[in-house]
Amino acid sequence: MANKNNIVIVFHFDKTIIDVDSDNWVVDELGFTDLFDQLLPTMPFNSLMARMMKELHDHGKTIEEIKQVLRRIPIHPRVIPAIKSAHALGCELRIVSDANTLFIETVLEHLGIREYFSEINTNPGLVDEQGRLIVSPYHDFTKSSHGCSRCPPNMCKGLIIERIQASFTKEGNKMKMIYLGDGAGDYCPSLRLKAEDYMMPRKNFPVWDLISQNPTLVKATVRDWTDGEAMERILMGIINEIILSPEEEKMLSSDHCKISVGIVHEPLVPLALQVPLSLVK
Repeated sequence: MANKNNIVIVFHFDKTIIDVDSDNWVVDELGFTDLFDQLLPTMPFNSLMARMMKELHDHGKTIEEIKQVLRRIPIHPRVIPAIKSAHALGCELRIVSDANTLFIETVLEHLGIREYFSEINTNPGLVDEQGRLIVSPYHDFTKSSHGCSRCPPNMCKGLIIERIQASFTKEGNKMKMIYLGDGAGDYCPSLRLKAEDYMMPRKNFPVWDLISQNPTLVKATVRDWTDGEAMERILMGIINEIILSPEEEKMLSSDHCKISVGIVHEPLVPLALQVPLSLVK
């Protein structure tokens, strides 16, 4: 898709596009919560999900059963309109997620929004000849480290953001990025954003808490959100701020127009919360 306005919107998937964690949703819905909880402290999350997919297969669970569970995953009704509106306004949409390709693409295709995303950065999820889902790390940490101490060994989202930034610089295009996320793994990319960018952390979720500890570390403008309705309103407001001239924005915000692009942002209150690396996603 041609990026008409040089705005790139990067979405986290779990608890941002959808309202739950897709990995936990599949495990819980198929009845493997106890084993998951037992294994969680013993290995990295990505390795744990690879193990859980083996357990599901060994117990007779099929790929179609996994997909059926994913197709009923909860999502706020305003998220899909927000995605479609941002795409219609000429923004380029991408996903950065620690889930896996099969989970994400199954959900997006079911919701009818796969075509709106130009790129999905996540752990490969491929079905082998025996019908088992093989989840591999985005970054193969068995061969080398990505070098970021903030992030889990299989993925540094900050490095992905830097690659996206570098690709636009190489093409000579000025790009403004809007990043939406909720988890502790979204903190590293928030530190890579530039002053002209926007960070949208989900309020009272781990990334919001981490930013709150020292908001000055994030150069981007921070606008928090609580649910899909707030996400749509704030995201559309940011896009309008970027693409509209001051005169147009003033006209749209006037009493003669029903559309409001003004955003009231509650300041982040510093909190002291440390998130265990095992929960980073």
